[in-house]
Amino acid sequence: MNPNLEKLQAYPFERFRALIRQESQNPELTPVSMSIGEPGHEPPATAMQAMTESLPTVAKYPPTRGSDVLRECIAQWLAKRFGLSPGTIDSNRHVLPVNGTREALFAIAQCLFNQNDTKKPLVLIPNPFYQIYEGAALLAGATPYFYNTDAANQYQPDFDSIPDSVWAQCQFIYICTPGNPAGAVISARHLQQLITLAHQHDFTIISDECYSEIYPANANPPSGLLQASADAGNIDFDRCVVFNSLSKRSNLPGLRSGLVAGDAGIIEMFLQFRTYHGCAMPGYVSAASIAAWSDERHVIDNRSLYQAKFDQVITVLETCFSLKRPDAGFFLWIDLGQSDTQFARNLYREKSVSVLPGSYLSRSTELGNPGENHVRLALVAPLDTCIEAAQRIHDFVTV
Repeated sequence: MNPNLEKLQAYPFERFRALIRQESQNPELTPVSMSIGEPGHEPPATAMQAMTESLPTVAKYPPTRGSDVLRECIAQWLAKRFGLSPGTIDSNRHVLPVNGTREALFAIAQCLFNQNDTKKPLVLIPNPFYQIYEGAALLAGATPYFYNTDAANQYQPDFDSIPDSVWAQCQFIYICTPGNPAGAVISARHLQQLITLAHQHDFTIISDECYSEIYPANANPPSGLLQASADAGNIDFDRCVVFNSLSKRSNLPGLRSGLVAGDAGIIEMFLQFRTYHGCAMPGYVSAASIAAWSDERHVIDNRSLYQAKFDQVITVLETCFSLKRPDAGFFLWIDLGQSDTQFARNLYREKSVSVLPGSYLSRSTELGNPGENHVRLALVAPLDTCIEAAQRIHDFVTV
């Protein structure tokens, strides 16, 4: 067996199930889950129709590089969404469709990590974080280095606080913007600072941007790494690779469809890896993806549904918590001022509401565990259900 498997920790949802295993929910209340960020809105009808009409493509092997039409569709979406000049994104060099970003965020580490590096290489990971980052680093044989994103810095990464010695050992860094769980967006200025560091210290930036399309209607769209790279004159996206998905943007988590885009050399290397990995996108998934990436109407509607939930839920909870509305995403990251695990367990038992303890999304460092005494609420249920859950949480806290 791969000895690195022993380094993996239980997934947050496994830990939560263990936490509540001996608990019984209030039988008078219908259970509400706010612990898992699985989008619950309707997927776009055009994507569903395209997938149904393309089912006969199961009789053919799909190309690992993805269809020409899909890659061009993704390139056009990226250019329009992030204000890139015509021709900046080359669908043949800079774009690769993938079967969801979870798979790709894991696999890219197996490509990028150089085990023969003599400088005791590190992989930098935000803290709190999406646990795939850590698992990918560990199974590649790397040593994770966690950089905290906490309230003291508005839940943003503080790249200035990371020592030069760490940057010198960095092979690649994971960033998440908008962030999971706090929803903070890394500014273009700080993204460009990171690009400069990447060139100075010879590392790659892996930017998870899966929540980029869920933001308040009156706000500017979140910036992205490709946009920051092009604006800084790094027009071939050297050392920059972004990941995005239809799971959150288009409510298609089960479609397993995403994109990787950026540095042409890395894209070509990743293509070779995926050829051996055997994870080409099926034709019917490709057809549904083309329909989804080509339509913005359902994305606008999706944002309005989330905005209504944030408006209502924050109105209920701001009387008992100090809340910061996230820049983007569909999570509320609440500072409890008390034990997150005890709060989550008691809330589950007394009010039949599931929330995820923040310490399960974080690791302890010399600066502490930034997820302790926090919980993450996923506003993915229907509006009425979210309001009901918020009221139960309010009553639980104020009794």
